[in-house]
Amino acid sequence: MVIWAFTDGKAGHENQTRGLLAAFQRRGPTDVRWIKVPPYSSVLTNLMTKRFLPGAALPSPDYLVGAGHRTHLPMIAARRARGGKSIVLMKPSLPRVWFDLCVIPEHDQVSGGNVITTRGALNAVQPGKKDARAGLILVGGPSRHHGWREKELIAQVAAIVQRETKMEWILTTSRRTPPSSTTRLAEIKAKNFTIVPVRDTGPEWLPEKLAHAAVAWVSEDSVSMVYEALTAGCATGILAVPARRRGKKKLQQGIDTLVSDGLVTRYAAWQEGGKPSAPVQPFNEAVRVADWILNKWPAA
Repeated sequence: MVIWAFTDGKAGHENQTRGLLAAFQRRGPTDVRWIKVPPYSSVLTNLMTKRFLPGAALPSPDYLVGAGHRTHLPMIAARRARGGKSIVLMKPSLPRVWFDLCVIPEHDQVSGGNVITTRGALNAVQPGKKDARAGLILVGGPSRHHGWREKELIAQVAAIVQRETKMEWILTTSRRTPPSSTTRLAEIKAKNFTIVPVRDTGPEWLPEKLAHAAVAWVSEDSVSMVYEALTAGCATGILAVPARRRGKKKLQQGIDTLVSDGLVTRYAAWQEGGKPSAPVQPFNEAVRVADWILNKWPAA
């Protein structure tokens, strides 16, 4: 199957596309061609002439995949010129009917005949051979949707590390983690606890750690990492951080649904004796979407 993958250069968008590509690749031979988003003026020219110059030397696509607003018009221009099924990831900025399929997280509350809703955004994480003693703690930071209570967060981390002594815990931070939080986290004294700041990790560090971790605790502001931990097959816990009053309630509702469905465990429930449990069924939305596409539109 020939797939044109459109990228706007943003790591988060590209990660979603790579997740779907990996799912396609596990279903059969693929020929993936990455296309950088061309300038807006050239896209308009391509639309008017029914030509798509960035793909002139490429084999015609079975599928065109892209995430991010800047990929939308190029995908439409490419489809008009060369055919294939257009698959846009996340809620598009253009009318949904302009695409063959829209893959949209359920928290956006969008439905339609050409819409597949997913739990969270797609990602490229894969489960691996689990180490029953490997635990991962993923700490974010203040954002548009969440505040930050440093003292309370550190107390949660310390309690987990000190109670779950049979686990070897590795904690990593994010670009949003305040320096003071990193400093105070390093003051937690435990033989089974190591900190690896985000600056010391590479692009493959987190996927590899998630693949082998049996348990992952994720601060609630790091929504995408919650879904990555589930996709990796980790028993997943949620560290409490305050939500801003003007934050996106849709994101909060998505986490609440995961809790009610028993897929993740909040810290408060853990305090009362509960334990995170791994998903009973494999949690991999990219695979589910890829299978749906291949069943509906088999590659020529």
